[in-house]
Amino acid sequence: MRLNLPSIISLTILALPWLQFCETVPVPTPWPERFHALTYKNLSSDGLQIADQWYDWPRGRNVYIIQKQLSDLLYNVEWNNGTSFYYTLGENGTCDVVHYGIGIPRPDFLDEATYLGTRFTDGFLCNLWEKLDFIWYYEDVQTKKPVRWDFFDGISVHVMTFEVGAVLHDPLIQAPSYCFNQDTYAKG
Repeated sequence: MRLNLPSIISLTILALPWLQFCETVPVPTPWPERFHALTYKNLSSDGLQIADQWYDWPRGRNVYIIQKQLSDLLYNVEWNNGTSFYYTLGENGTCDVVHYGIGIPRPDFLDEATYLGTRFTDGFLCNLWEKLDFIWYYEDVQTKKPVRWDFFDGISVHVMTFEVGAVLHDPLIQAPSYCFNQDTYAKG
């Protein structure tokens, strides 16, 4: 059977709807075991902040060094046992210890997220996933790096830099002694 141009066009048009079912749905790239990210956060009703995030899965910690708008530098050290230390340094240093009962996110925390398609955000074409009506996660289509994530409460996190393999040195994140003079842990 010899196909002419109109026949080829007709077959192509008939096949197109079936081809989209053959495409694989993108899967979010797991976080590397260690990374450093500089993020800009819009906390919706609670102002703006810039945070250095140091994620270290092998050591079971996630460290944020946070500069809130016109405020003191805040350290947030999250541990895999669910304990978080929020402290400032200096003569009038403060500390809150909170036990949330859940540890830091696993590198594959987006497993079983729902794929929502592609969107442009912050100048990047991104794959977008949603998980548990809690987080909307944008990943650059080309580089597979995180670009942005939004939370159910209106907080929006924009990734400015992303360094795979970077590690924060231990002395920089040791909670000060006044964090350990507390009688009870706050519950998150």
